[in-house]
Amino acid sequence: MTKNYKIAVIPGDGIGRDVVNAAMIVVNAVNEVHTEFSMDFAHLLVSHAAIEKYGDQFPKETHDGIAQSHAILFGASGISPVLGEFRRGYDLYANVRPIQALPNTDALHPNADFIIIREGTEGLYSRFGWIDRDYHVNLRVCTTKAMERIIRFAFKFAIQEGRKKVTFTHKAKVLVHTDGAWLEMFEEIAKEYPQIESEDLTIDTCCMEVVRNPGRLDVVITENANGDLLSDIGAGIIGGLGYAYSGVIGESLALFEPIHGTAEKYADKNIVNPTAAIMAATFMFDYLGERQAGSQILQAVKDVLVEGKVRTYHMGGGASTTDFAEAVAERLRENVG
Repeated sequence: MTKNYKIAVIPGDGIGRDVVNAAMIVVNAVNEVHTEFSMDFAHLLVSHAAIEKYGDQFPKETHDGIAQSHAILFGASGISPVLGEFRRGYDLYANVRPIQALPNTDALHPNADFIIIREGTEGLYSRFGWIDRDYHVNLRVCTTKAMERIIRFAFKFAIQEGRKKVTFTHKAKVLVHTDGAWLEMFEEIAKEYPQIESEDLTIDTCCMEVVRNPGRLDVVITENANGDLLSDIGAGIIGGLGYAYSGVIGESLALFEPIHGTAEKYADKNIVNPTAAIMAATFMFDYLGERQAGSQILQAVKDVLVEGKVRTYHMGGGASTTDFAEAVAERLRENVG
């Protein structure tokens, strides 16, 4: 019996529209060549486009569409609370960000291949705080439930992906009430997974290792704000944000996106590098259990990059965003066919 997946496609703002359109060229090619599953797409709106049509940045129509979906393919949002609506509204607590260098790019470390797992609902980004005359306060909130589930998620994800080591990053000696508790819990839970090596590094040491020796890292667990910074450093060593993507995963739903933001000055010009959005689609297929399809997209991306004939502005070429996506789609058809 053919499996059917319902995917919510949400371009959002800025270059989110360009890159999701490109990713869908590749996803539709996957849909063409595979007979063991099919995909239906719900095209939904958030952020400025949703305000323009519905008067609401996250309208009921979008919530209803997501409720019927197995996964979300997302572009970018220029309205920060929209991201919180996804993460906290659907309890998408595990922000998984692969840092994987691709061939024939400007990667500083061509062999970089590790995964950042960022707790996405709490920490310094909890939005709790106040101003009282000269005191400006943001609270770093970490609950026992959130700490425990992201640590367990990381170890289980490492096993699932055939990874060998999990590293927890922290400032436990300074942030004794949060990172101190994280570290203690990490050390206890690590004992339940003896097949996985575990270590802890201070966040500053971990950042240095990303730049100096990323081969030391395999799976890295971070608090929300630390993960935000670490992800961009990781993107820097693999050639930039055009290659960096993530899956934001909960118990029964996940969202897949590039991490580059809206980049409004390039919006609707069809010139940006869509690799991150296409790679997000590979992660989406892996999440759905269709790993062969994910691998086929990855191979097609690598083939096009190695060939080097179709390169966008940010890759040093003159091809359009859709040119690159169509080249990947065509190579995928050739490889599978």
